[in-house]
Amino acid sequence: MKSEARIVPLVAEPTPPEAEIITLKTRPDPRPVARRRVLRPLMQRMLPGVCGIALLLVVWQIAALNSTGFPGPVSTWQAAVTLFADPFYNAGPNDQGVGWNVLASLQRVAVGFGLAALVGIPAGFLLGRYLFLGRMFSPIISLLRPVSPLAWLPIGLLLFQRAEPASSWTIFICSIWPMVINTAEGVQRIPQDYLNVAKVLRLSEFTIMRKILFPAVLPAVLTGVRLSIGIAWLVIVAAEMLTGGQGIGFWIWNEWNNLNVENILIAIGIIGVVGLLLEQGLMLLARRFSWQDGQKGGN
Repeated sequence: MKSEARIVPLVAEPTPPEAEIITLKTRPDPRPVARRRVLRPLMQRMLPGVCGIALLLVVWQIAALNSTGFPGPVSTWQAAVTLFADPFYNAGPNDQGVGWNVLASLQRVAVGFGLAALVGIPAGFLLGRYLFLGRMFSPIISLLRPVSPLAWLPIGLLLFQRAEPASSWTIFICSIWPMVINTAEGVQRIPQDYLNVAKVLRLSEFTIMRKILFPAVLPAVLTGVRLSIGIAWLVIVAAEMLTGGQGIGFWIWNEWNNLNVENILIAIGIIGVVGLLLEQGLMLLARRFSWQDGQKGGN
C-alpha cells in the first residue's frame, strides 16, 4: 500500500517584541543645593548689617560734605592705615601708640571690674538669701545706683589723692550695682521647694550656697556681669579724659587738643569694637553656663 505524503503547514514562530529603551534619571548634584542652604542663612544675617554700615557711611559722607573740618570716611581710613602701621610705638610718657593706651584702659577696667565682682556677687547672694539684709540695703542701692559715674570721680580723688586709683574707684562704684541687683533677684526667684529639701536634708549654709544657690543663680549672675562690663568700659573713657595720664580717654582728649579729628573718629571705632568684643565674650560665657540652653540641647 502506497503511503501518501501529508503537507504539514509550517507555523511561523512569533517574533520577540522589540526591547524598550528606558532612560535612567540621573540624580542632581547635591553640592549646589547644600551650598545654597549654607549661603542663604548667611546672607540673611549679613545683608542687613552690610546695608546698615553702608547707610552709616553715606550719612557720614553727607555730614562731611556739609560741614567744615569734619573728615569723611576716605580721609579717616587713610589716617587709620597710618595709625595702625605702628600702634605700639613709645616716644615718651605723653607720646605712645594707641595700642598702649587701649591696654592701659583695659587694665584699669580689669582692676575696678574685678573688685566690683568680688564684692558685688557675694553681696547679691546675701541680700537675696536673707530678707532682713535685702530690706536694709535696698534704700541705699536705690539711692546710689542712679548717680552719674563722673560724680564719683571727685570722691575718689579726695580719698586716694591720686588719679590712678580714682579711675578704678569710679569703675568699681558704677559697675557693682548690676551684679548686686541681678544676683539678689536670681536668688529670690529660686523655687522654695529647693530650699525645703535642703532643710529636710539638714544641709549646711555653705552647702546650700554651693550646691543649690550658685548653680541656679549663675545665669542671672552672668547677666549682671555682662551689664557691668559695658558700664565699666563706658565710664573709663570719660574718667580718663578728666584724670589724664595714659588711656584711650586721655588719648582722645590729646588728639582733640592737636586737632586730629580723624584720630578721634578712629578712637570711637576702637572703643566700640573693644566694648562689643567684651560683651560678646561674656554672652558666649553666659550661654555656656545657662541651664536652659543645656536642657534644650539634651532634649
